[in-house]
Amino acid sequence: MSIIKNAPRTSTTLVVRSDANARITHSRDPYYNLMRRLFQEETTAVRGQKFLIMVEERQRNGNPIKTNEWEQLLEELDIGRASFYSMRNKLLGGGLISNKGGEYRLSGQFSKDLLDMARWWWTAVLNENPENL
Repeated sequence: MSIIKNAPRTSTTLVVRSDANARITHSRDPYYNLMRRLFQEETTAVRGQKFLIMVEERQRNGNPIKTNEWEQLLEELDIGRASFYSMRNKLLGGGLISNKGGEYRLSGQFSKDLLDMARWWWTAVLNENPENL
């Protein structure tokens, strides 16, 4: 039996919408809309958003969330242990956060992966000039 906190964090499914009206930047709450593209359930999306905001604020204040604070996180997010680690693993797998040195931090890997996909599609498939992207 595998323990969910040790489950592989290799990938995350992201809903991509081609409609220009569905762009995250056109939303009143872009963070929430991003979470809705990652999580199927609205309650998980809200918790994911709250967790990311907590990680962001604590990181900005020079006091990153420690992995051993998981019990307090369960209380603050009103979530069970398995649900927390499942949500966390999805955020880790998507490259939105990292877990280095026992601390959760925001990660740029998500942006890098999206840019890489966009660049590849633009140049290799559409045969467009990368400077026009």
